[in-house]
Amino acid sequence: MMKVLLIRPNPPKETIGLQHVMVCEPLELEYLVSNVPENIRNKVDLRIYDLILEKKSYNKILVEENPDFVVFTGYITHIGVIKELAKIAKEMIPTVKTGVGGVHAEVVPEDFNSPFIDFIYNKNPVEAFNETLIGLLGDITIENIKNNISLLESNDKSFNLNHPDRKSVERYRKDYYYMFHNPCALIKTSYGCPYNCSFCFCKEITGGKYYTRDINDVLLELEKISEEEIYIVDDDFLYDTNRIIEFINGLKSRNINKKFLIYGRADFIASNEELIRRFKEVGLQAVIVGIESVREKDLKEYHKGTTKEINEKCIDILKNLDVELYATLILPLDFTKGDFKELRRWLRNLDVRFVNLQPLTPLPGTDIFKKYAPHLLVKRDGYPKWDMAHVVLRPEDMSIRAYYYEILLSYYRVIMRPRHLKALIKKYGIKECIKLLRGSSYVSWQYVKKIVNSE
Repeated sequence: MMKVLLIRPNPPKETIGLQHVMVCEPLELEYLVSNVPENIRNKVDLRIYDLILEKKSYNKILVEENPDFVVFTGYITHIGVIKELAKIAKEMIPTVKTGVGGVHAEVVPEDFNSPFIDFIYNKNPVEAFNETLIGLLGDITIENIKNNISLLESNDKSFNLNHPDRKSVERYRKDYYYMFHNPCALIKTSYGCPYNCSFCFCKEITGGKYYTRDINDVLLELEKISEEEIYIVDDDFLYDTNRIIEFINGLKSRNINKKFLIYGRADFIASNEELIRRFKEVGLQAVIVGIESVREKDLKEYHKGTTKEINEKCIDILKNLDVELYATLILPLDFTKGDFKELRRWLRNLDVRFVNLQPLTPLPGTDIFKKYAPHLLVKRDGYPKWDMAHVVLRPEDMSIRAYYYEILLSYYRVIMRPRHLKALIKKYGIKECIKLLRGSSYVSWQYVKKIVNSE
């Protein structure tokens, strides 16, 4: 029996991010477990270790499990961590093989080049992983396995996959949550994004193509999920009105009672108020919306395809329907203190309760990376800081310290308003609010340290 460990690492301590207010299940690893071919399933023992929640140390896990193969998943911020974990595995178990996958490995696989990583899954990750298992069981050399993987057809996101094996993380499930959605399960119904925002990493994963699952199959999977709170992790679930209507009708006909958190665009919401109302009736609770900016010129530069007026209409619709809005905005380099003040005023007037403020970050692999590469403050291999929260480009009109200060001030002026806190306690309960406050306080402390230590 070949022992295989699937590892989700902890983010680096320096990374500022949502991991302090959310921990979601490692869906990609659950797909690996459920899609091992039948003819080798009884020959491999796959175990997922989520190091964000796991109480055992990584070294102790390696000693106890003595794996033949260790596979990691992560984002750009995890690159250094994953390389170090692979090195530790090789040093402790010289015969062990290692691999890595995830969205960054698919778009910028060279970042994971390391003498301690044997396989980098940059296309067809499920099929490539299975090809690796077959090769290792057949005692095929690493180079020959890589050659076999290279013969796989180009990325196919047609969803000819078994549903993820959620039992493989059974011991962690009660601790998976997103903000007030607790406990929370993930489901994915599409890959890629049909739009062309210049800053976006999502569209790079599928080369600009957009793939969707059959709604009946999505509904079948939903019926198997025990959690009431469901986070649909599509890059954009609100795209095809007919597909959404089919989804709503399917929920009703199958008597599926869930609460949904989704991603959606402001222009879709602004143009489809009645459809959003119908979705609300069958469980829509919250939408993450890329508002991106209060300034028209930024929206044009980002190729967003929306306007300030559209954003305002979207916000009003969600507010009137009592659908929670998690607004994300990108902060440009030429923002002045006056711009920050205007942004706060605009968000407060629209009664936005949650906002994620991201300094413009030209992620490697996106359209805008080459344009900004010569001006980076953060080293290309300073992976923990590529978190969409660190200032990676020098602000034009203020110091880095002042820029961080304005970000932190904006969070507190928008989110921590007494009437907002009162409304949140009434809606979600004191326990959930304290949990979120604890996580957000840690993020605030990270920003305070940046303010103190920056120029």
